[in-house]
Amino acid sequence: MKKKYIVACIAVVVALAAVSGSVLAYRALTKTTEVSKETSTISTKSSAVQSSNSSQSSTANTQSTANNPKSTAQGNSTDPSVITVQAPDKNFKVKGLYLTGWTAGSDKNLQHYVDLAKKTEINTYVVDIKDDDGYVGYESQIPEVRSINGWEKKYDVDKMIKTFHDNGIHVIGRIVCFKDTILSSQKPELAIKDTRGGLYKTRNTDGKYITWLNPYEKGSWSYLTDIAKEAIQKGFDEIQFDYVRFANDGQPKYMDFSAYTQPKYEAIDGFLAYARQQLPGVVLSADIFGIVCESPADTEKIGQYLENIGKDIDYISPMAYPSHYALGQEVNGVTFSKPDFEPYKVVYNTLLKAKNRIAAVSDYQASVRPYLQDFTATWIGKGNYQKYGPEQVKEQIQAVYDAGYDQWILWDANNKYDESAFAPKK
Repeated sequence: MKKKYIVACIAVVVALAAVSGSVLAYRALTKTTEVSKETSTISTKSSAVQSSNSSQSSTANTQSTANNPKSTAQGNSTDPSVITVQAPDKNFKVKGLYLTGWTAGSDKNLQHYVDLAKKTEINTYVVDIKDDDGYVGYESQIPEVRSINGWEKKYDVDKMIKTFHDNGIHVIGRIVCFKDTILSSQKPELAIKDTRGGLYKTRNTDGKYITWLNPYEKGSWSYLTDIAKEAIQKGFDEIQFDYVRFANDGQPKYMDFSAYTQPKYEAIDGFLAYARQQLPGVVLSADIFGIVCESPADTEKIGQYLENIGKDIDYISPMAYPSHYALGQEVNGVTFSKPDFEPYKVVYNTLLKAKNRIAAVSDYQASVRPYLQDFTATWIGKGNYQKYGPEQVKEQIQAVYDAGYDQWILWDANNKYDESAFAPKK
């Protein structure tokens, strides 16, 4: 939903963007605060990518409240135009797992993950708000979501948040951004076009063809941030943007961006600057490909430029999955003939390279909180992968600490985690 900001401000922003195409101009006018899985493999080296208008509503008003050692969001506001946020605890260190909406929809599963957090170091769950199927996973009251039937009841969001919060568990909401076949198919003006005609389509993991949102088209930006606002009102502690990139699947040569002259990374940076303006005080993060930590500029042509992407958010989460690097990939000067067999070294060198690059950027805001691999990547071919279990998970976690970072999230699309890898709760 397109949010009404201050009309005069938007007019200036649009004018500046038209003249210069500069994200810096947009950021300077709209930023009000300075607070920051894919499972397909890449097939080439550092130049390859790791694969795996809206109805009107008023801009959210922000109210600061007293510090809370756990949450940044105060849910269930009676005024839908108000987001009430609490200052995050800077000493809180996320040690988390990703959960699908379907997983969160089971009482048995909820209790299991509460018990897991009680007995181990796990203190956070990342739960889908909107997954890559395009559906919000609970009944949304946002008019635009409802108008396109863009929600599906996967779980009881209020019950899930209350259950976790009652047990001192941090809840991060994951929003898949531009991989959204629901909005892009129903509003084709917002979708990536195909040079051969029609909308650009890629084959999904279920074999069906899907369409993608075009990040250049700002009509989708407010839709995504409205979903985030509603989630914060529900009580999610943070918002995590995934697929915050251009499509790279299928046959990218047929994607039609001929109407745009702005670099792709400026469109992605612009969206994150807009999200920050719309969600002041909310902890925001963005998932990025691990290879982006190695590749200079926007080598992958997906709009993720390491030195720029962390300027308006609180965290970046490189998906540093060893299985997602090409055979023979070089990372931080080290060549990995079969990366999946060297989880510690791949994660360590990915994060060290990112750390050194980020250190050279004076106005970088985001800290690094990586995603780690807890799945076995059989699809990369016999002899190129190993079975991932507790030891491989522990090696990656140790690599995070040795690289100088202290937060991490594990990813398994099926939520089958090696729980013996986790340290007992102290």
